[in-house]
Amino acid sequence: MTRQIIPWPDQRLRTAADVVDAITDDIREIWDSMVEVMEAMPGVGLAAPQIGCMLRLAVVDASQDRGQVVRMANPVVLHASAKMRSHQEASPNLPGVSALIERPRAVTVQFLNADGQLEQRDFVGLWATSAQHQIDHVNGRMYFERLSKVKRQMLLKKAQKTGRSR
Repeated sequence: MTRQIIPWPDQRLRTAADVVDAITDDIREIWDSMVEVMEAMPGVGLAAPQIGCMLRLAVVDASQDRGQVVRMANPVVLHASAKMRSHQEASPNLPGVSALIERPRAVTVQFLNADGQLEQRDFVGLWATSAQHQIDHVNGRMYFERLSKVKRQMLLKKAQKTGRSR
């Protein structure tokens, strides 16, 4: 079952998602749906709240050839590098706009993996950007909230002009 991207400013995109207690077949099915949606965009990551599922689930695949999806439940950044990296970020929840966002170049993320084991993994470059972007989503935060108030208002106004936002 393919799930649909929910549009900004849906309240679910501003709400922290619920903790996942255990990795079940239902959770695996949600991850599979998320991978399907991510690949169809195409994108390098997706968080469950983006499809209206209020669980702390994310998928990331920033590999060049694809097929290296990391499935994460309850992801948290444990360590972030001091060195920053800028990347043009966007979201299918607010299509047609993007912004240059600065984030740590590398992060160590802790999460429950697909086997239900607690895992720590280091992400660098686009992998790190995507992981942080998805963690923002499960915390009820959109990428553009990292912009100054003026830049954020300009981005939202541009989205509204293109008819992509209410």
